[in-house]
Amino acid sequence: MTRSRALAAPALLEQCRARALDLLRANLGPLGIRAAGAGAKARARAYDAVFARDAGVCALAMLRSGQPELIRGVRLSLETLALHQADNGQIPKFVQAQDDADFWYVGCIDATLWWLIALAELDQIAPAAGLPSTLKPRVGRALTWLQGQEHPRLQLLSQNEASDWADIMPRSGFVLYTNALWYHVKRMYRLPGAEQTAHHFNHLFFPFARDVPEYRRLRLLADYARAGAKTRELYLSYVNFSFFGDEGDVFGNVLAVLLGLADARRARAIVSALRRANVGLPWPARATCIPIKENSRQWRAYMGRHRQNLEYQYHNGGCWPLIGGFWVMALARFGSRRAAYRTLVELAQANAHNNWQFNEWFHGRTGDARGMPQQSWSAAAYLLAYDAVMRPRTQTENPTQRRGGAQRTQRKTKAR
Repeated sequence: MTRSRALAAPALLEQCRARALDLLRANLGPLGIRAAGAGAKARARAYDAVFARDAGVCALAMLRSGQPELIRGVRLSLETLALHQADNGQIPKFVQAQDDADFWYVGCIDATLWWLIALAELDQIAPAAGLPSTLKPRVGRALTWLQGQEHPRLQLLSQNEASDWADIMPRSGFVLYTNALWYHVKRMYRLPGAEQTAHHFNHLFFPFARDVPEYRRLRLLADYARAGAKTRELYLSYVNFSFFGDEGDVFGNVLAVLLGLADARRARAIVSALRRANVGLPWPARATCIPIKENSRQWRAYMGRHRQNLEYQYHNGGCWPLIGGFWVMALARFGSRRAAYRTLVELAQANAHNNWQFNEWFHGRTGDARGMPQQSWSAAAYLLAYDAVMRPRTQTENPTQRRGGAQRTQRKTKAR
C-alpha cells in the first residue's frame, strides 16, 4: 500500500488498530510477548525472544487495551525477565528460552529501565495482575544496579557505546535516550534527585541556552558542544569527554518532550525543528535527522557490519514505525492535531505494507520495507499513537506521562 492508493483514512485507521491487536495476541508465546512473529528467520536472529525493551513498549499499549489476554501477556513477560535477573540486579536484554538469557556484548542499560517502567504501569493499571510479591525485591536490586551507573554529581546515567536500543550506534557516556527514561523511572518510583537529573539533563544535552552550568565538570563538557555542534535546536544525542553527537536523535528528543524534560516552549521548538527536518519522510519516523557518514569521526567500523547501519539504514536514518508512534504523540501534544492525524494515517499505511507486515524499519530514502516483519512494538506504538489522536478525551495525557503507580512497589522494596 502506498500513499496514492490509501484506503479512506477512517477505515484505514480502524483496520490498522484491529490488525495491531491481532498481531500482539498472535505474538504471545510461552514466555511472554515475542519481539516478532514466530518463524525460522525470527528464531535464527532471536526475534522470537522476549526482549525487555520491546516488552516495555508493548506493555504501554497492551495494558491499555482492556483485553485480559494481553494484560496477562504483560505479566508473563515481566516475570520471565525477572526470573533471569542477574545477581547484580541487571535485567537481561532478552530471554530466548527457559534458561537462555542474554545481556549483550557491552551490557544493555535500557532493558532494566523499560522493565521497571512496564512494571510500574502494570502496578497502576492492572494491580490485580501484578507480579507475585516474592518478585518485588527484584525491583530494589534493579534500581540499585541503575544507581550504580549514575554520576554522583550530575545524577545522569553513563554507559558504553552500542548498549541501548540503538545497539550499533556510537552513542556513549551520557546518552539522551537512556537518561530520558532514567528521569521517568526516578519519578515513577519516587527516587530522590529527579529534579537534579532534569536540571543537569537540560544543561548537558542542550548546552545552547544562556544560563551557564554551575558545576565545573559539566560546564567544560558543555563548552565542547557549544564550540562544535551544528544542530542547535535539538538535544544532543550523547555527550562524552570532548565529543558528542548532533546527528539529531529523533527517538531521544521525542521521549524528552513526552516525558516532561523539556518545558512547553522548548518542546514546541523541538517538534517544530523535527518537522522542518522532515523526519516523517518517507515514513514516520526516521531515527536520525542527519545520518552518520563513513568519513565522519563518529563512524565506527561495526556500523558497517552486514552493511546494516549505513546511511539511511537501521538506526542510522532508517524509518521506524516504533519511533513513528511516539512522534505522532509528540505532534498531538506540541504540534498540531491536523499534523498528528495526517502522520497517524501515514503510519497506518507503513504498517499495511505487504499485507500488513508491520515491518521493523524502512529505508530512510527509498521507503523500502526492511528488517523483521510482524514486529510487536510497531503494532504497540501504533496503538499508542491511535489513542493519542483518536481518543484525546479519554487519554488526556500521554501514556508515558503517567506516574505514581509504583508507589506501593517502592515502599515494599525499601523495607526489604
